[in-house]
Amino acid sequence: MATSNLTINPVPALAPTEVVEALQGAVTPHISDNLQRLSGVTGLKRFSRSRKLVGTALTVKARPGDNLLIYKALMELQPGHVLVVDGGGDCTNALVGELIMLYAQQRGCSGFVLDGAIRDAAAFYEADFPCYARGVSHRGPYKLGPGAMNVPVSVGGQVISPGDIIVGDEDGVVSFPVAEAHSILDAVAVTAKNEERIKAEIATGVREQQWLRKVLEPHGIL
Repeated sequence: MATSNLTINPVPALAPTEVVEALQGAVTPHISDNLQRLSGVTGLKRFSRSRKLVGTALTVKARPGDNLLIYKALMELQPGHVLVVDGGGDCTNALVGELIMLYAQQRGCSGFVLDGAIRDAAAFYEADFPCYARGVSHRGPYKLGPGAMNVPVSVGGQVISPGDIIVGDEDGVVSFPVAEAHSILDAVAVTAKNEERIKAEIATGVREQQWLRKVLEPHGIL
């Protein structure tokens, strides 16, 4: 639906519950490694404490400093959606604050990922509501538009489409299409197993180790 300077598309379907549950145990570096180390959001800070973020992207493309369509998105989201906002990376005016966070919690929102600013940062920390943003500003937003909801957006160098899976932890945020979830989970399981093997080798205290040799030997610098 398009109304003058606003585009509002249907809300994306939620990712399967079993996928969301499985991703609770996956760390973002393992996912990132299996996205060829070329994907993922960069440059955002986490404003919550430790709660894991896993959910389905509901996207908003906002004019910098304007949160009109964030209001609309809040009313449309379903439990398990992650509000993903392309605010152009501008931190002059905050796009969300405590009141929006409280309403989103009531609606079952899994968290926020914003290429823009928040305010009331302490409230996000105290609530441990998963929130990643570029910065903080005490200045509030405008509510004029233009904007678009549920379109592909760019957040921290990553293109995120509505319906993509979002995973966030202390190391940052990654995203990928839901159709890739099972293959990524399988690959992440292999990565985790390999890292456990390396940890066991490190624990031996031996100077020359296989995981080091694998990197150095092709370059002739053992």
